[in-house]
Amino acid sequence: MNKKMIQSLVDKVIKVDRGGPESRVGKLLSTADDHFTLLTENDGIIYYNTQHIKSLTYNSKNKVEFNLDIPKDFEYIQADDFKGVLDCLTLQWVKINRGGPETLEGVMDVVTDDFVTIVANEEIIRVALFHIRNISYGVKLEKTKEDKGKNDKEDNISDSKDQEE
Repeated sequence: MNKKMIQSLVDKVIKVDRGGPESRVGKLLSTADDHFTLLTENDGIIYYNTQHIKSLTYNSKNKVEFNLDIPKDFEYIQADDFKGVLDCLTLQWVKINRGGPETLEGVMDVVTDDFVTIVANEEIIRVALFHIRNISYGVKLEKTKEDKGKNDKEDNISDSKDQEE
């Protein structure tokens, strides 16, 4: 994927890949030479390594719902390259390759030019930089008030049904 094409989608709601465990829908926040930043409702901020992206979908006709209010002072990691993002995540709890059998969660310990070291449970795991498709860390936003109210109503309905039984 080339940076200029991805840059044209900044601030739009897009779908990364067509399906499968790595596919996500979110708002494209920024792009750099080798990665981009996506804000999702369920996973928070995800940094995608562009060399692993098969497709990006923007549907201008049937807009995908995105129910997050982004505060004006919202901050996230911005770096010139993907390794720079990884460097900023040192000593943070991260999740690498969010879907499928290669998912890994733990504390990012060391970042080198070739691999990262993750401490998970009682294991020290080294992952080659090339094989990191995406990475996220603990930043998440609250859903909009309307969406919260809708969920609260659904919870109240299910609670009252439970009480009736």
